[in-house]
Amino acid sequence: MDNTMLIGLTRQLTLRRAMDVAANNIANAQTSGFKAERVMLSENTDSRARHIDGPDRVAFVDEWALGRDFTQGVLSHTGRPLDMALEGEGFFTLQTEAGERFTRDGRFTLNALGELTASDGAQVLDENGQPIVLDPQGGEISIDQTGMVSQGGVQGQRLGLAVFEDAALLQKTGDNRFSAPEDAERMADAIPLVRQGHSESSNVRAMTEITRMMEVSRAYASVTRMIRDADELSRKAIERLGRP
Repeated sequence: MDNTMLIGLTRQLTLRRAMDVAANNIANAQTSGFKAERVMLSENTDSRARHIDGPDRVAFVDEWALGRDFTQGVLSHTGRPLDMALEGEGFFTLQTEAGERFTRDGRFTLNALGELTASDGAQVLDENGQPIVLDPQGGEISIDQTGMVSQGGVQGQRLGLAVFEDAALLQKTGDNRFSAPEDAERMADAIPLVRQGHSESSNVRAMTEITRMMEVSRAYASVTRMIRDADELSRKAIERLGRP
């Protein structure tokens, strides 16, 4: 297969990936705390494409990484005392069966044991890495801007909030959560503000993603035509050379 076909096919693969990512963004446009994603491309230096009559440098392109936009979404008032949103950089800390996880989705509830949990039962951790426990019958629950949880006017545990020096090191694990490598540095002084009774919306801009999907679709069609034209040109060349 010649370079034109190979370059076209690699471009189609990256475009299909970009389409999948844009579609996933749109699907999560209403997911609390979701962060929009982008496909990051890089030049593949392992194999160099060559073109006799074209540009001196023609290269294959690979998907390098999945970039993530961690800008804050809009905070909406819900009035629920266990709904929380973070203003600024940072994450709530959860304990799941797979280990410690981090999320911006602060729609919490209490389980039968009085533990503050996410919707799937993952425990919300305090600043010491312990589950936050409340009394379902213990009176009004309030959380101040520093994350201190009080009930009936008595202070209890403080939310375990994590701010990372480089959020790009976080790895997506599903359920709108992330894991962090052991060497990920945390910023102890940069603590976000906690807004009780609020929820953070997704930062996905639906119209931007729809426009991107249209651009990807047109680019894919253009590459498909290029591959088809190159194949037709090769076929005609073979037929002509094969004539006596």
